[in-house]
Parts: sequence; structure tokens; C-alpha cells
Amino acid sequence: MSNEFRLGGDLAVNRLGFGAMRLPSKDGMGGPAREPETGRAVLRRAVELGVNHLDTADFYFSAGGAVRANTLIREALHPYPSDLVIATKVGPIIGSGGLHHATPGDMRGLVEANLEGLGVDRLDLVYLRIGPMAPPRGESLAARFEALAALREEGLIRHLGLSNIDVDHLAEARAIAPVVAVQNAYHAARRGDAELLAACEEAGIAFVPFFPLGGGRELDDERLAKVAARHDASVSRIGLAWLLASSPVTLAIPGTGSLAHLADNMAAATITLTEEDLDDLA
Repeated sequence: MSNEFRLGGDLAVNRLGFGAMRLPSKDGMGGPAREPETGRAVLRRAVELGVNHLDTADFYFSAGGAVRANTLIREALHPYPSDLVIATKVGPIIGSGGLHHATPGDMRGLVEANLEGLGVDRLDLVYLRIGPMAPPRGESLAARFEALAALREEGLIRHLGLSNIDVDHLAEARAIAPVVAVQNAYHAARRGDAELLAACEEAGIAFVPFFPLGGGRELDDERLAKVAARHDASVSRIGLAWLLASSPVTLAIPGTGSLAHLADNMAAATITLTEEDLDDLA
């Protein structure tokens, strides 16, 4: 199975990438700030280890907005390597009143905030993120996706993706504009979106699970532990290797603010799961 995937047919990325959510805070969005230089060091090391696909968002920031993922990415890596693909997402808006979800009229401002934060003239990939933590079934995304598609036509966005959706949302969006990637919660111990993954595989759309390792919690799965012992590897490393082996369209974007954890995650690319392993993980 190839270690490379072409997003939209033209952006070649290594299938093991990096998610930036935990760079501003170990607790995720809105938590206590991490030391910015640590975040910049992790980003630089990730690129040295072969990462050329970063996943971020303008709403990834620590309490009070003191440390922001997009700012760290720009400070650490700009001017960007020619092969680096940066994906971001829009939809949630976090303000003094808490979290609410963007309207079609908000899309331009959200896209422009990412352009400014990352220091680029065009965004490689923008996901429309809808709903809270579970896909809002039956809710139309058409008006919001049409607004993003218009910004793509203007040249502000290269490719479009979707996040936190179901198969009906995917079909609705694809009738409006091409979709090159989907992000849903999915990992070895949470496989409820197998139907959506199959739809992406059939269409050649990247499937990029968020929380590929359970959202910062150790994956509690005896199957993973058994295979990890066989390979003398961490459970996290096997979890990532399983994701990459589960379909040729899956991309993994594990995130961390630790150089040691980064090294362990990236070592998943060296794991080749055997048929026995895959049977045990089925």
C-alpha cells in the first residue's frame, strides 16, 4: 500500500501527517497555554521527520487566545516548504459567549482569518465543519458549502473538504462542488463510520480521522495491546498503523505537543501489519 496520497489528484502528501490542535494547549481548544517555543520545535521536527500534511484551524487556541496554532505554524515554518500542504477548517466560532456555528455569511471572514494567520494567499484545503461532536443528521449544509465553493472560485481556496458529516451530507456537498477529503471521528476502537469510509474509498476521497488515537486518551482495546506486544511497539503506534492499513484513502493526523510523543507517532510509518495482525484487529 502506498505511503503517499494525492489530495484532489494534485497535492501529494505522506499519509502520516500532523494535527495542530494540541500545540497551543495540552487540553485542546481553550485550555491553559503551552510554551510557544515547544510548539514551534515540534512543528519543525515533524517536518524533518517527513510530515508534509498539517491539519489546523483558526479556532485552535489556548485560553484567551494567547497561543494560536496558525501563528505557531507561520512562525515555525514560513516561508513554507514547497511540498507542505496545510489543511484548515471553518464552522465553529468560539467567542466570549461560548461556541456557536457559522452562517454562510460568516465564511469569508473565517477564510480570511486563516489566510492572515497562516500568512498565505490561498488555502490548500478548507473543511466545512458542521455540528458538535456527532454528525447533525438531517441538517443541510448546502448554503454554507455553496459559500465556501464561491470562495474557491475566487481563488482563495484550492480544495474543499467536509468534517463531522454522514453519507447524505457528502452526497449533498458533492452536488455543489468537488470534495477531496472528509474528517470524522474514527479510530481502532470507534469504527462507526465504516459506511462513510467506504463511500470515500469508492470516490477516491481522502478519509482523515480526527482523534485518530481517541482524543488524547489511551486507546483501550485488547486487540491493539495484543498486536502492540507482538511488535514491541506502543498501542498508539499500532493504532495509527491500523488506520493506514484500513484503506488506501485513510490519512492519519495525530497531534501532540511533545517531541517524544511525536517520534513515537511517526514511527507508525515503519510498522507493517501482518495478516495475523489484521485478523486480530478485525
